Amino acid sequence: MRDGRTKASLVKQVSHNSGVEPPAYGKKNPVFLLEELVFAYVFQESLQHSQMYQNTDVCGPKFATISIFRTNAVACTMMKASHQLPVVSIQDAIRILALTVLCLVAALTTFAQKNVKLEHADQLSFERDKGYQKLTGNVVFTQNQTTIYCDSAYLYKEQNSVEAFGRVRITEGDSVVVTSRRLEYDGNTKKARLRDNVVFVKLGTATLYTDRLDYDRPSNIAYYFDGGKLVDSINTLTSVRGYYDVNSNMASFKRDVHVVNPDYTMTSDSLQYNTRTKVVYFRTPTTAVDKEGRTFIYEDGEYDTRTKQSDFTEGVAESPSYQLSGNDWRLDRVRQLYQVRGDVEMVSKEENLIIYSQAVDYYKGQEITKVYDNAWVAKITDDQDTLFITADTLVSIESDIPENKRLLAYHNVKIYKKDMQGVADSLVYIAADSTIHFYRDPVLWNTGNQMTADSVSMLIKNNTISKIFLIRNAFVVSQDTLKNFNQIKGRDMTADFKDGNIHQVIVRGNGESLYFVFDEDDLTFTGINRIICSNILIRFREGRVYDLNFYVQPDASFVPPHELTDDMKTLKGFTWREEIRPTRDDVVPKKVTADTRK
Repeated sequence: MRDGRTKASLVKQVSHNSGVEPPAYGKKNPVFLLEELVFAYVFQESLQHSQMYQNTDVCGPKFATISIFRTNAVACTMMKASHQLPVVSIQDAIRILALTVLCLVAALTTFAQKNVKLEHADQLSFERDKGYQKLTGNVVFTQNQTTIYCDSAYLYKEQNSVEAFGRVRITEGDSVVVTSRRLEYDGNTKKARLRDNVVFVKLGTATLYTDRLDYDRPSNIAYYFDGGKLVDSINTLTSVRGYYDVNSNMASFKRDVHVVNPDYTMTSDSLQYNTRTKVVYFRTPTTAVDKEGRTFIYEDGEYDTRTKQSDFTEGVAESPSYQLSGNDWRLDRVRQLYQVRGDVEMVSKEENLIIYSQAVDYYKGQEITKVYDNAWVAKITDDQDTLFITADTLVSIESDIPENKRLLAYHNVKIYKKDMQGVADSLVYIAADSTIHFYRDPVLWNTGNQMTADSVSMLIKNNTISKIFLIRNAFVVSQDTLKNFNQIKGRDMTADFKDGNIHQVIVRGNGESLYFVFDEDDLTFTGINRIICSNILIRFREGRVYDLNFYVQPDASFVPPHELTDDMKTLKGFTWREEIRPTRDDVVPKKVTADTRK
């Protein structure tokens, strides 16, 4: 102070004038310290909101005083005489009084909550040179809602800390129970370090087992860092490091993470788990293996272990017979429905089939896979000349019975191979006999030959085309180098292939043929041969007709060029459909990603 008087002397002077004895100054009394704080606040408020007046006699010459209402005391605060004395209104006094009471309660509460309290011990001894009290037998400490039980303990009153030993148990209200063999507890930070056989239980939710656990009571988070196991009603999760947030029910696991439940085992480097919702979250590559031995690898996603529903990204699934990959996955194990979206690729290892699309639905119970949205199939042959198939929708049916395994394609079917192309409304591929059946207006092309029928079946042997069966209203057209159309029709036909090219055709029933005849020496056109008979054998060389054999009462006629009319150049039902013959680009679209389709 400027006049040399101490703050304590000034307070005594003021109290003498007011008749109130102040508390002993210098003691750590929170009430007195708060009063000083409130008086300073009163002075500031009064300066801003009250009228000023002069008084120099109350607290000594050249000093002013402010009087306010308070319980059991009247306070004076000094100011320069050159200043005017502010007046405090009744409303301000009431507001200040309320604030004082509130601060006092808060201070007392904080003070009361701070220290660890010894509730019971069978024996107590003082180790003054070591700075602690030694407690043995049924030791109990409390702090707020926390209770600590143990067989023996050291209580460091100055540090407000405890070391506990034996059967250590901590209860946090009625929701958390922690047991261990050793405990170090800091009552100031409210942090517990538990060691050896630690069991952390959130009642009705989950139990955490470890040997080294740090429990932060203010945040209600338990940390482990030397191996831990979390167990609940559905799952068991283990990792090297992790923590459990009791308030949010969220547990985080790091390094060598394993999840075991009745449907799956999972391994990852990092994942999270909500013990209330039973949902597993992962943001790093995670591998899951189901009961059937199928392996799933995902980059990111979540799995609800209670509803058995999953959402993943960038996943790959693999079994002994197939591999499936895609951008976005949704799995429903109750409905047994797996859905994959975006750049989907499915590989059938046994059939050398690869299926591509933007959408796949897999019905596990029926072993049916539906593929659509830019869907196409690649079947790899031994000569590395891949057979490609595309359609609006592809359906793969799996079965333990080989005869029941098949691939269906329907609506706008197109196939492409270097030496074979085709279109149809739908087809069926039966794995047992490696046969492809085409339905509803099928058309096939092999080099310069076009084949049509009500239905067509293609036999694949040693991963190459072996035979083609044309069933009902069979028709084969072969275009020569001069663009003439040699034609054969009949009830049914069988086309045999050799080295990928048509080798011979056998017509069975209602056979008819029309072919253009040329002079062998100068290749001059000499006329058309038309033959009708029951059965016909046609041989091909390098894709062209070079020999015909007719059986069972053939009826032949030859028409020279000068007698020909246009209608004589074709058999009934002839159509040349080269304009719809697919190219590779028609069947194998450029790669379409989920982003470019938007």
